[in-house]
Amino acid sequence: MATLMIRSLDERVKTELRVLAARRGVSMEQHARDILEQAVLGTAHVEPFAQRVQRRFATVGVEALPVPPRRTARVPAAAVQGPLRTLRSGR
Repeated sequence: MATLMIRSLDERVKTELRVLAARRGVSMEQHARDILEQAVLGTAHVEPFAQRVQRRFATVGVEALPVPPRRTARVPAAAVQGPLRTLRSGR
C-alpha cells in the first residue's frame, strides 16, 4: 500500500471530513481513502442497508417502544358479496 500526505488542507475541509467519517463510524483516514477510491476508480463503498439502519437507530432503544395493538384484517375485495360487488363489476 502506498502512503499519501496532503499538506495545506483547509481546516474547514478537515473538520467536515472528520464529521462525515464519524457519522459513518469510520476513521477520517478511511473516509478519505473511500472518497479518493470512488473519485479515481469510480467505485463506491456502499454500507449494507441493514448496517445503516442498525447504526442510525442504535441509540433509540427500539426494545422500549410500545407495540401497537393488532387489528382485524380488512376483507379482500374478491370476498365482497351483494350490491357492492355488482357495482364494482359494472353489472
